[in-house]
Amino acid sequence: MKPAVILLSGGLDSATVLAIAREAGYACHALSLDYGQRHTAELAAAARVAKNLGAVEHRVIRIGLGDIGGSALTDASIAVPESPTAGIPVTYVPARNTVMLALALAWAEVLGSRDLFIGVNAVDYSGYPDCRPEFIAAFEQMANLATRAGVEGARLRVHAPLQHLSKAQIIQRGIELGVDYAQTVSCYQADAEGLACGRCDACRLRREGFRAAGLADPTRYG
Repeated sequence: MKPAVILLSGGLDSATVLAIAREAGYACHALSLDYGQRHTAELAAAARVAKNLGAVEHRVIRIGLGDIGGSALTDASIAVPESPTAGIPVTYVPARNTVMLALALAWAEVLGSRDLFIGVNAVDYSGYPDCRPEFIAAFEQMANLATRAGVEGARLRVHAPLQHLSKAQIIQRGIELGVDYAQTVSCYQADAEGLACGRCDACRLRREGFRAAGLADPTRYG
């Protein structure tokens, strides 16, 4: 089995990506980031998901994006919006996906892996610039320029299998692959027990996705 590094936040999308990578025959090395997010319950969810979906291993790397701030997810003084907003919302974490993919890339080189998986989506999402196909393509190009593996002729790939799917389609695919979405946490302000607020953008997208898929929402709301 070829090794792959899967970015695993503990949310709905990343759990689905882990299931997709496993189904494709990869030995899945799950990577989560403790970056100072206010919803730390997602890290416990990531551990549950990694175990349930048969990851070879699950690592958590701590990095202080909260020291930079600039986002409602890393700065408690900035309120998490509870209704849709115009433009890029304050829940955008500056450079988060770039940093996460860079760490995943570093681990992939150590593992001898040529495949990174990330659960970005450009259909039902919050408008973050680092979820766009152009960003994924640019990072993949950079990865092949900036690594020993790339220079020595190995082709590194960044897989974003959810990129062009609706939230309902993501959920349906995950159900087919045995994902237990009750184990996941998507809420931007989930409490320590993982109970969701039901009001933030992440909760809204998740709830509407289950509704569109015609499935009961297993989310635990506070």
